[in-house]
Amino acid sequence: MKRVTGIGGVFIKSADPERLRAWYQRHLGLELQPWGGAVFLWRDGGEHAAEGATVWNVFDAGSTYFDPSPAGFMVNYRVDDLDAVLAALRAEGCNVDERVEDGELGRFGWVMDPDGNRVELWQPPAPPG
Repeated sequence: MKRVTGIGGVFIKSADPERLRAWYQRHLGLELQPWGGAVFLWRDGGEHAAEGATVWNVFDAGSTYFDPSPAGFMVNYRVDDLDAVLAALRAEGCNVDERVEDGELGRFGWVMDPDGNRVELWQPPAPPG
């Protein structure tokens, strides 16, 4: 079973999210969307070429979304089968959050790495059709 298929997003905490977004926009050329983050579109060069996106966004320093991790960042990894990956991680003794979120953006689950960083796993929604 292939586990991670790509990076779905990179999220950073900041005491001043607007200032940080503006810095990235001005100095690194990020094209910010109306919701505040940036989206990088890409095309998978594999056998079954598919289009995808990686999201970049800044969270307020007081956000609890990364909890229980004390880190100021979180990486979101794309997976094809969230349930299978979470089951494998549990079987390997990893610290897997029991909660799974399902919504229009897909399915989300979390695991803590050995350094205490919260890792987000994302199964994108099935393509329409």
